[in-house]
Amino acid sequence: MRRQRQRHVHKETFSVLLIPNTGGKSRQFHVTRFSFRLCVGALVLVLLAVAGAAAWTGYQFTRQENVRKQLAEQKEKIEALEAQMQTLEQEKGTLLATVETLEEEKTAAGEAESAADADGEAGEESVPEKDTSVPRRYPYTGISAVLSNYSAEQPYLSLNTNADGNVVATGDGMVVTVDSDDTYAHIIEVDHNNGYRTRYMCRQEAQTQMQVGAQVQAGDILLTVQANDTQLDYQILFEEEPIDPLTVFEAKG
Repeated sequence: MRRQRQRHVHKETFSVLLIPNTGGKSRQFHVTRFSFRLCVGALVLVLLAVAGAAAWTGYQFTRQENVRKQLAEQKEKIEALEAQMQTLEQEKGTLLATVETLEEEKTAAGEAESAADADGEAGEESVPEKDTSVPRRYPYTGISAVLSNYSAEQPYLSLNTNADGNVVATGDGMVVTVDSDDTYAHIIEVDHNNGYRTRYMCRQEAQTQMQVGAQVQAGDILLTVQANDTQLDYQILFEEEPIDPLTVFEAKG
């Protein structure tokens, strides 16, 4: 019989020699290829795990820093808004105080105005009405020139009038005379029923507007002047005595 050859399979191993530096006994370990590969694979996995953990830790740290930064920015914005709100509240308080002051001043002014109006009304009520029967008006409505003033020798006021105006009653009363003579073409007398009597004497032709017995008011037309350079002599009698018209009437008109 043929002797069959037995083949021997030699396993490849790695030897690891540990030599201590203290002079002790050296140790030698034998590691198979499979075990070595397993150890290397495990080491690689550990390194990958460590690298992954480090990367995750770095990511988490960066994320936390970003979050902290955003929180800090939001906090600054909130603080700025709170400061702005505080400023607005202060301005609001100032405006409200100003409005209140203005309202008080307005109320005080209204009360003062009301009091002034009341005083004015009371003053107007206390002032007696002007007696319109006193001959205070100027006897002519247009532009006139004084020819001569009142005097003892001439107890009347002499005026030069034109056709642009009228001879008017100087106070309320009743017409008692409408006449003429050799000197005056027109003579009108008005009795004012208070001791005053006025006389209007026109030397030239004019248009008479009143008759005896007519009731007149201050400003009513007695004569219509029809020509320029018409002379009007105006006389005031008080208790039948002539007086200076300038001491009685207030103003021309």
